[in-house]
Amino acid sequence: MIGLINKFFSKDENLSLFYPVFQRLKKNTEVEKIFKSISEFSEKSEVRYVGGCVRKIINQEEVDDIDLATNIEPTKVIEILKKDNIEFHEIGVEHGTITARINRQKFEITTLREDISTDGRHAKVKFSDNWHQDASRRDFTFNSIYADLNGNLFDPFNGKKDLEIGEVKFIGEADKRIKEDYLRILRYVRFFLNYSKIKHNSEIKKTIRQNINGLSKISSDRLLDELRKLVLSNGFLKLPKDSFCLEIITLIFPQLKNISLFKNLNEYTKNNITSQDFIFLISLMIIDETDNSEYFLYKFNISNEDKKRIRLLQNVFSKLVDRKTFSEKNLWKMLYYNNKNHLNDLINFQIYRSKKIDKKLLKLKEFFSHQLPPKFNVKAKFLMEKFNLKEGKELGQKIKEIEIAWINNSFKITDKQVEKIING
Repeated sequence: MIGLINKFFSKDENLSLFYPVFQRLKKNTEVEKIFKSISEFSEKSEVRYVGGCVRKIINQEEVDDIDLATNIEPTKVIEILKKDNIEFHEIGVEHGTITARINRQKFEITTLREDISTDGRHAKVKFSDNWHQDASRRDFTFNSIYADLNGNLFDPFNGKKDLEIGEVKFIGEADKRIKEDYLRILRYVRFFLNYSKIKHNSEIKKTIRQNINGLSKISSDRLLDELRKLVLSNGFLKLPKDSFCLEIITLIFPQLKNISLFKNLNEYTKNNITSQDFIFLISLMIIDETDNSEYFLYKFNISNEDKKRIRLLQNVFSKLVDRKTFSEKNLWKMLYYNNKNHLNDLINFQIYRSKKIDKKLLKLKEFFSHQLPPKFNVKAKFLMEKFNLKEGKELGQKIKEIEIAWINNSFKITDKQVEKIING
């Protein structure tokens, strides 16, 4: 019996590197509650950390959302969560996944599964209680590692070793894994850029090239979500220098014409790129003198607010070459016509496109981070009462003239200037 347990849970000397993380998680009230709720459901019920959660802990990365695997079927998981008054959402339940939340901690709880059939996009599954079978259906060896509450590992495909030596290895045949879900091509690129310490395997490169057209089956939402994960990952800056990964990304996303911009970032932009969000970084890659950015917005489902951000940058692109565009006077105008966030985008767009550190622009960026948009206080009611004007088109035109004069005079205007415009 002891031998069987040891076969499934390994305690090795390297556990000491990440064991403290598991101990901190164990003391976390939310983690303790979810483990207790599921493991005490019955004598046979089990729950373990899995996938990205374990991979990040082993690699000493920060863990946010926690991925869990259990041998309890989804209907029973829902029953458990209801009984213990744990908030949850059933999106993904047909694939065996329940999203639970305790306070601010999010848990993705997935029942062990076995693939019945796959079509290159999604798999039809049946639920299982076999941990090895569940592990064998995953994509890469270091994503098939499980850990119990104490941090003891179940690692049937030696994923920990592959992670340590920096080898991105498919479980079984790469061709089979990719044909099950073509999105794994993009996932390979992301994991290679973030974890690999060795060169691409020539057979994997060949297999990916042979299957690249299969990505046409993948929805634009899934493609965009995976692109987001890549762009926001620590390994993103390696992309322009890795010819194979760059080849794959430009085939899938031909609109990312300016990826090379990230190859020669200056010291400031390189050190601050992690503070930028996905939409801004995408803007840097898709905006040029053509309608390239519009095609990207057409192809992918992006919120109206984010579309507005990208279009604002696109609309001023031709003016960015003129240094006067970024004079303090013009930046005040941009702040007035747009808002602080959009102004920040405009300044950052120029900063990140510059090969050299622009100290003047950095000072202006800091200055405007503390400013509010100017407020135009000349109201129609005031003009109607003071100058005996009637409401209508003429009044609207006068207000517009006053506003333009106010803007051009550094957002200042005297009563005499107003009177002159009214009587002009």
